[in-house]
Amino acid sequence: MLEVSGLDFRYGRHEVLHEVSLVVRESEIVTLFGSNGAGKTTLLKTISGLRRPNTGTIAFAGERIDRLAPHKIIELGLVQVPEGRLLFPAMTVLEHLELGALRASSSAAPYAQRLERVFALFPILAERRQQKAGTLSGGQQQMVAIGRGLMAHPRCLMLDEPSLGLAPIMVDTLADIVTTLHKEGLTILIVEQRVDLALRLAQRGYVMETGRIVIEDSAVKLLGDPRVREAYLGA
Repeated sequence: MLEVSGLDFRYGRHEVLHEVSLVVRESEIVTLFGSNGAGKTTLLKTISGLRRPNTGTIAFAGERIDRLAPHKIIELGLVQVPEGRLLFPAMTVLEHLELGALRASSSAAPYAQRLERVFALFPILAERRQQKAGTLSGGQQQMVAIGRGLMAHPRCLMLDEPSLGLAPIMVDTLADIVTTLHKEGLTILIVEQRVDLALRLAQRGYVMETGRIVIEDSAVKLLGDPRVREAYLGA
């Protein structure tokens, strides 16, 4: 479904991504992890059209997208939930969900049906639909961010550090939501600091170091890989 091939990206002379290639197949959960500054967020922003690659290609559902505007990529069904949530504090929960729905494809379910689905996944958002996002807890804000992404009717959802700053109970809730979405057939690419969590959720994974993919394997094999265990799992 999503194919990145030989991607390079530079800020001036500083190379951030170097010959990055990865594949996310339909209905898979794939994780990407690595140390801070490895280039993970830059890669997601490049896939989303917020950065332009210097070389390489990005294709989604058989269509090349590396020169498309971000809103066009969203309309195709490739949607990113950004690191840090990036909510507007003075906007309500409902306004954020309405914002997410603006660029949904013409084949999307009706707005009311999508909204009902988000409220079914996150009942607390239904209760607080008129509450301003800036007054919510960190976990509730993450629910809003994911709900906003789901309102765009994604075929592939990219989650950037979704557990960042969340209490353990909210991390467990997040894992349950990701599992539910996957069972419903949603394709997911997840960048996650909690490597143990990401590898429990995913079928396959990629390890990124200094802008390069250095390991690719099944999640089971990555969990047992001595390099991964030493560097990311504290073993």
